[in-house]
Amino acid sequence: MITTLRTAFLRIDRLTLCFLVIALTAICGLPMALMFKVGLTTTGSLDVGPLIEALQSRSVLRALWHSLESSTLSALGAVFVGTLLALVIGLTDVRAKGILVFLVLLPMMIPPHVTAIAWIQALGPASPVLRWLGIAPEIGSTHPLYSREGLVLLLTMQNSPLVFLLVRAALRSLPRELSDAARVSGSGTWRLLTRITLPLLAPSLLAGFALAFVAALGNFGMTALIGIPARYTTLPVLIWRRLASFGPDVLPNVAVISIILALVTLAALLLQGMLQRRMRSSLIGLPQAPLSISLRKKRPLVEALLWGFIALILVLPAASLIATALVRTYGLDLTADSLTLQNFTEILWRQSVTLRAFSNSTLVAGAAALLIAGLSVPLAYFLTSKDRLVRRFSGFGVGQAEIAFAVPGLVMSIAFILAFIKPLPLLNISLYGTLWIILAAYLACFLAVGLKPVTAAFLQMDGALEDAARVAGAGFAQRMRVIFTPLVAPSAASGAILVFLTAYNEVTVSALLWSTGSETIGTTIFNYEDGGYTTLAAAMSVVVVAATVAIMSAMNLLSRHVPSGTIPWRD
Repeated sequence: MITTLRTAFLRIDRLTLCFLVIALTAICGLPMALMFKVGLTTTGSLDVGPLIEALQSRSVLRALWHSLESSTLSALGAVFVGTLLALVIGLTDVRAKGILVFLVLLPMMIPPHVTAIAWIQALGPASPVLRWLGIAPEIGSTHPLYSREGLVLLLTMQNSPLVFLLVRAALRSLPRELSDAARVSGSGTWRLLTRITLPLLAPSLLAGFALAFVAALGNFGMTALIGIPARYTTLPVLIWRRLASFGPDVLPNVAVISIILALVTLAALLLQGMLQRRMRSSLIGLPQAPLSISLRKKRPLVEALLWGFIALILVLPAASLIATALVRTYGLDLTADSLTLQNFTEILWRQSVTLRAFSNSTLVAGAAALLIAGLSVPLAYFLTSKDRLVRRFSGFGVGQAEIAFAVPGLVMSIAFILAFIKPLPLLNISLYGTLWIILAAYLACFLAVGLKPVTAAFLQMDGALEDAARVAGAGFAQRMRVIFTPLVAPSAASGAILVFLTAYNEVTVSALLWSTGSETIGTTIFNYEDGGYTTLAAAMSVVVVAATVAIMSAMNLLSRHVPSGTIPWRD
């Protein structure tokens, strides 16, 4: 009996599962647990005094209210815009749907701080496009975006693609018989939408609101670049400012504020899950192609409005960003005399900090993408196992990764600072202030992004594959190497590209973890804009946007080799 137990324990699949769960706990669970310990304990015992004291602080309460207000308003706006776009593109006979979906989702892939910089330059008194059109605000006037409304508007545009993605997927999963029966019964388009389609979409709309709310709640780039000049401080900006003060109790202080932000996020997600379960409707029938509503004579008008909206949210800021990057000094009109490529030359060849930032981001994002792709294959295998105990144990580890992805990036940054500010035990090596801590944070925060496509691929496999391999005598390592890894490799590659794209451009996670020598692209662009080097920030942003579009376009090459829905903008 003892020999049998020892053999079972030493099985390589069990050892692999234990290693994966321990690793996930080390990089996802323990830093969060340590943050709660620092914020909620005093001399080793539970003490909620600092939390109550923080909630009584006027600055914290004001920042909390600003976070809740801007997140709620922008989430409502994102639900309206994203749902409207999903209904028009998903249910009508507008043309070029593939291109439209790609363009609608593009703002979601562009870093929020780059979007904020683009719109600041597009609508400000020094806007090269508005000055060329003769409609720019007067020099010296307050920027129209430096307000609560401006921040809400940009957050709405940033998060609308999230809602669009969810609602579009839900539309494609609704049985066609429902809409067909309504049309046969004489229901018009408006009645069909209000009585059948939208009520059935209610859980997806709620999920879209929750995702947009959480994304806005943890947004740092936009809230800093817009909120600081507008004196509209949110919790992420308050955390960033408090940590920059370098006081003696700065870490416990920001840990408490981070706990407040994390609790609000988790409460929103729990409330969403509870409401979704109550609003869920059981549908009978197989998913089919959604109803195609013929616009007839209105189609040219609807298409013109749709393309005009996309041009407004993409072309105007992009043109302003490019124009700002091509002038010698911010505020000059773009003319033959002021046109220059000096800013691009400066950031790509002369500035050591930008060269280092490009190198660091490429290295760290690439390493995170490869490691997550490698971890996702065995993790997804265990998550979809027939053994309930294996599924639950692996789910415990993956659940920690999903929480790390859900909570704001600045919260995870504080958790990693607390976890790794001291040298590692036994090794006596300090990760703080190096690229290694940023890499570890990326692994924790973005593992859920790379895992989902691989899990979807495993769920579509026939269980007979593994049964046949076991009968043939193939062990766990051989099954993973010969059978499963080749089958899910395209999905793992797709997830790795999504991870790379997310990590390459981010600023929220690395905003508090970088130091001299470990700058990332996001932090460098933010520091350029914050320091007044607007033309350099614009030039670097143009390069980042071009790289983002190129990577998204390259992902289309994988579309035929991965499960449906793996690439967001492909059917």
